[in-house]
Amino acid sequence: MDPGLIFKGVVIVFLLVIFGSLTIGMLFLIQDKGQSDRTVKSLTVRIVLSLILFLLLVIGFATGLIKPHGLPQTGSSQTQKAPQ
Repeated sequence: MDPGLIFKGVVIVFLLVIFGSLTIGMLFLIQDKGQSDRTVKSLTVRIVLSLILFLLLVIGFATGLIKPHGLPQTGSSQTQKAPQ
C-alpha cells in the first residue's frame, strides 16, 4: 500500500478520536454540573491528541508523505500577460 494513503488514514482516525473526545467532554460537562473532573481530563486528552496530530502533520510534510496544494491561482496579480 501507498505510505501516503496510510498516513492520511491515520490523520483521519486522529481527527475522529479528537472529535469523540470533545463530544465526551461536552457530555461530562452537562452531566456532572461541575462536581467532577472528568470534563477536564477529557479535554486534556483532546489537547494532547491535537498536539500529536500537529506533530504528525509536520513530520508528514517534512518527509514528503503529504504535500500542500493550496488554492488555485486567480486574480489580476497572478495572471500572466500574453506577449504583444
